[in-house]
Order: sequence, then C-alpha cells, then structure tokens
Amino acid sequence: MADLPGDAAASSKEENPDDLIQDSNTDAPTSDPAAEGSEASSDPNKYRYIKEDLFTSEIFKVEIRNLPKFIGFNDLKKFLVKHCLNPHKIKLFGKQRFAFVTFKNEEERDKAMKMVHGMQWKGQVLSIRLAKPKADPILGKRSREEGEGPASKRPEREEEPLSVQIANAVTPLWNVPYEEQLKMKEQEVVETLQRLAKEIGSTNKALLPWIFAQKAKLNKMCCPLETIRPSPTQTEYRNKCEFLISVGADGEDQTIGFRLGKYKGGSCAVVGPAETCHVSTEAKRVVHQFQKFIRTTPYSVYSPETYEGHWKQLTVRTTRTKQAMAIIFFNPQKLEEEQLNTLKSLMKTYFFEGDGKESGITSLYFVREGQRTSPNLEDLPCELVAGESCIHEELLGLKFRISPHSFFQVNTGAAEVLYSAVGDWAQLDQDSTVLDVCCGTGTIGISLAKRVKKVIGIELCQEAVEDAKINAKLNDLSNVEFHCGKAEDVFPNILNALVSPNLTAIVDPPRAGLHSKVILAIRRAEHLKRLVYVACNAKAAMTNFIDLCRSPSNRVRGAPFRPVRAMAVDLFPQTKHVELLLLFERVDYDSQQQT
Repeated sequence: MADLPGDAAASSKEENPDDLIQDSNTDAPTSDPAAEGSEASSDPNKYRYIKEDLFTSEIFKVEIRNLPKFIGFNDLKKFLVKHCLNPHKIKLFGKQRFAFVTFKNEEERDKAMKMVHGMQWKGQVLSIRLAKPKADPILGKRSREEGEGPASKRPEREEEPLSVQIANAVTPLWNVPYEEQLKMKEQEVVETLQRLAKEIGSTNKALLPWIFAQKAKLNKMCCPLETIRPSPTQTEYRNKCEFLISVGADGEDQTIGFRLGKYKGGSCAVVGPAETCHVSTEAKRVVHQFQKFIRTTPYSVYSPETYEGHWKQLTVRTTRTKQAMAIIFFNPQKLEEEQLNTLKSLMKTYFFEGDGKESGITSLYFVREGQRTSPNLEDLPCELVAGESCIHEELLGLKFRISPHSFFQVNTGAAEVLYSAVGDWAQLDQDSTVLDVCCGTGTIGISLAKRVKKVIGIELCQEAVEDAKINAKLNDLSNVEFHCGKAEDVFPNILNALVSPNLTAIVDPPRAGLHSKVILAIRRAEHLKRLVYVACNAKAAMTNFIDLCRSPSNRVRGAPFRPVRAMAVDLFPQTKHVELLLLFERVDYDSQQQT
C-alpha cells in the first residue's frame, strides 16, 4: 500500500526507504550531526521554525549514545517499541553508535529520557540526552551563499530546461525505454529475493537444506520469480497527486506543482506538472484552473522557510468515471472566520459556476492546516465546500467509493493486474475465509468476495472503513465485514476467534510494513496456512519477511512460513518503484517434502 512517486511533497515520500518514520506534515529539517555544535549558536534565525505554530518533532529530540555494535534501524525501532516508547522519527549513525530520535510531544520525549538512560542492551549501558534541533537548511544555504564573495563563486553552467529538471525529479526513468525499466525493476526484485534467501539461512537452520536447494536452482533466490507484469498504461496513470503551492522555479509566484529538490537540500521552488508524463490530463486541468484562482486572491503562498502565507498544497484525485476531487490545504494564520467563509464562497462560485467549471471538479474540499496538533495532513478534518462528498471508481467490474483520505492504489489499471494475481495465488474456494489486512477502501477483499465464504477487512482510517462498508453494499455483497483500528490491536483478536479450515491472509501495508505484533499474531495462528504479502517497498518490509520465516522462539511462536512464489507488478512506470507480490506458506515440519 503506497502513494509513492508523484506526490508532491514528493521529497517526503521518496526519502531513503530505510527512514521509515518521517515527519510528513512539515518540511522542518531532519536531524543531522552537523546540526549539533557551532552552527546552533552562530545564527539563531536558523532555528526560528521551532517557535512557530506548526508541528515539528525537532523540539522533542533526544540523542541516544553507546548503542551496541552492528544494530540496524529496525533493531533500534523494535527496541524502543518493546519498551512502550513511540518514536516519531529515527536517524541512526551505526559507526558512531548513536542515534537521534524525535517524539511527537514532550510527554513521550520525557518518558524516553527517564526509561532509556542507564538501560542495558546487548551488554551496553545506554545514555540519553536532549539534542538540539537541526538548522533550517534553506536559511543555512542562504547564509553560506551570502558568505561567499564573487571570487569564490563557481563558474556558471548551462542549466537544463525546467521541464527536464522536473521530469528527472519526479519521474527519473522518463527517458529510459519501458522494457529497460522493467528489466531494472525485475533485477531489483531478484536482489531482494537473494538477500531474503541469505537471511532465512541465517535465522532458521531447520530450513537450510531447503534454502540450499532453492538457491542452487533459482539463481541464489529463495523462491521462483515470475515475469514482471507491466502497467497497462505507462503515462498519465496516476489517479492521485499531491502538489505543493510555492514560488515557481521560473520566478512566478503562486505556482502549483512539484518541488525540484528536497527542502533539506535547500530548495522549495516548484514546477507545474504540464509537461510531466505520469500526471493525467484531468489532474493537469484542475491544477491549471486552481492556479488561476489563487492568483486572483489576496493571499500569498505558504513559506516553509518563514511559516508565513496561506496556500500550501493541492491534492487532486481523479477516476476513470471522469470525476475529480480537489482538496486544498490552507493555513489561516490570523484570518477571521468571516474572511475564510468568503474565500470558500468564492471557491464554490468559481469552480461550480465560473471559469473554474472547466476543471471538471466534482468534489471540492477545504482543509485548515496550521496547528501543531498533528504531524500528518491525513489527520486533519476535510470540509466539503461544494459538490459530491466522494468520487467513484470502477475496478475489475466493481464499483468503489473514495473519500478524501481513503487509500486507493494510484494506478487503477495496474491495480487490476495486481489484484487479479493476488486472487489467483490465494487458492480460494467457497469454504475460504480471507483476512484483508490494511484493506483501505476494501478493494482486494471485495474483488475476491464472490469466490469465498467470508472476507474480513482491517483498516486504521475510519473514513476508508466507511467507504469499504458502502462499497460492499454497492456491489451487493453480504459476506464482507470491516473493522477499524490498528492492525496490531485488531488482528490478533480476529485471528483467535476464527476457526475456518481454509484461512488466507492478504496484507497490503504502508511502506514501513506490518507492525511486529501483527507478524507475531500470524505466526501464532497455526491454522493460518497461507499469506499473500503485497509490498510497495521490499527493503522496508524485509524485517517482516525474515520474521515470518525465522525459527520459533520464546518471542516468535508457531511454525514459520517460507516464500514459495514471487512476482513484481509495475504500478509506477517512469520511476524506480515497483510493487512486489510474495506468497508465503506455512512450513509443515511433519512432512518430509521440504523441497
């Protein structure tokens, strides 16, 4: 499950996949060793962002020292979670054996300060102290540039056209032939399966004979890899895009588009999507009309550098049924309620009666963004300004309702390819029960419902659960139920209550993978024999794969699984991302057929 490339805060979503916990609501910089020390005291203006009214975890940051050797990001994350600590963001410096960890509030930070200091971990006594926030990279870059005299300036080089620069930023494979893209992605999956084979060999000695046999016949991979499935369309495939509103790279104010670089690299200029190949014509039309509208208003764009201004982000969702949803994120600053109501009234008139009617918007939402109450834009309430409350999509001959915050795969055609494969691999019949974990609007479970006895969906987003329930009714399904809550809280109880002889789990988690509690519950439920894992980031999900296959222990109880089938599906043409489908089956220790 992922809203990967093309989301405008593209920088926040396309960071190093190993940085699994990210501050997604603000571009406040992430921790860096260079932030600790002289820079902190040289220019206090570089730290003004922590005094503003937006959420930033930088003000709740600690530094943990004397970490054990050879631990990784996931080891540290698991260690903290095990001790009931809830880190918001982690940056590990393994060679120096320390890490910066930020929390969402003062209470969580202080709890960590009390618990971690003096704690022993793998023979090491940990120490913890408050850490200084990282300097604002935009201001830092400006200070450095102002400090350079004319003599120190580098010779100017001819820059590429903005259309090429933005294509390189958001669709880095745009000039690579599609067949080559597929080969690159398939090779990446090969390397993932080779690494998993090594990990299984080192974490489950009982599977060594089997894994040796697999590696010998499968190019060192742990299971057969089927030919990558291409996307039915390679351009204009995205049905959801998040666009930043900022000063354009061409100097034009109030520009809606994608950021050329990352904020931490000192850039916040944007380029419009007109010449990007993955954004749909319908979405470009919405952007064009919205840009025209905001340029008629007296309100400036929001600046992540000064935290002033109003217009911040535009999210556009489109469907094959020719509906379009626009969600505008606006920072009210000190505007009166009457001014906001006037603005919303102008928006309604412009997009549903005036020139903006050409945009094709059928649902228009307004989101106030500006308090330090939440790190996630998805947690902010959406106010319907005009039009329908939802949009509707058709997938595999079924109808689906989509609300503003609900998850729905960004490439509908490729999602049909993916879900068809999931259904084939799950080996379902009329006695089967399907557990659809991280189900979003219920697309996978609903697409399989007519082939099975029962579908049970689990999803964190309440809005998505409501959509899923309505989607089941839209498609005349009575054997589907949905539960709202964290998978790690809901899943174990549901598993324990199920006695189905033919139980299959299908998981499609966010980039970070499943919570370890879910993996432990899956391992304990030995009547669950088959698991289909849909991974949008295989590197991030590797810990899940390893824990599914490792030897039983006091912590990991129940017979392990082993991977028996893999396939890549290209949901993100023109980018480096790919979806990985893995089928796991429970190991039968009583059987001698381990090959």
